Amino acid sequence: MEEQKVLQWSAGPAIGAHQATTGETYFVAKRAMDLLIVILSLVFLLPLMAFIALLIKWDSPGPAIFRQERVTARRRVRNGQVVWEEVPFTIYKFRTMRTDAKSTLHRQFIEAYIAGDDKRMAELQSAQQAEDAKYKLVADPRVTRVGSFLRKTSLDELPQLWNVLLGHMSLVGPRPPIPYEVELYQYHHHDRLRTIPGLTGWWQVKGRSATSFEEMVRLDVEYIQQQTLWLDIKIIIMTVTAVTNGKGAR
Repeated sequence: MEEQKVLQWSAGPAIGAHQATTGETYFVAKRAMDLLIVILSLVFLLPLMAFIALLIKWDSPGPAIFRQERVTARRRVRNGQVVWEEVPFTIYKFRTMRTDAKSTLHRQFIEAYIAGDDKRMAELQSAQQAEDAKYKLVADPRVTRVGSFLRKTSLDELPQLWNVLLGHMSLVGPRPPIPYEVELYQYHHHDRLRTIPGLTGWWQVKGRSATSFEEMVRLDVEYIQQQTLWLDIKIIIMTVTAVTNGKGAR
């Protein structure tokens, strides 16, 4: 089953500039940094994560952890050429919605977001929408009280450290999309999937909910073309600052 999905979602060769400048050494060092930071962080974060799980269970019925299929990328070398295979994986997050929540509203918003349909996005938003977050679904009625706080503080993303340990994700990289998002991509949109997806990235620290879909793709591709270990460290530091300030979080 997974092999069939690999063939269906394979998007061809990586971006030329990235191919020429980013090699195996970078990805090995990136993986080592991911493991070191995550393992050290979990020593301090596990008690916090356990407390968050208890809050979620207290606030609404259902599991504390939410599982969802996303798309990751695997680096392959074929005939001397680097290609990135798009394959599915299960992402882990703290549950922020009611267990009976449907994906219909999000699907409709994503369709409008990718199409650049500002009018349709405004129609789907609540009256509490802020102008600087028009590209993100805010005041979602499906979100729980604790879930709203977790989203604003980005604490709902903490279980993805497990995805980093498994190698599905990195600490830094483009956010992994949902399969129904990828189905709407034009060919050039797949360029943002030519590297390992991450917990945070260039888009999150530069724009986040204040950027259009095309601008998000541009920022992700810009990161891929420049990615180095130093840039990854810089983005991690910038992310801590952005989360502390609540920039772009909803």
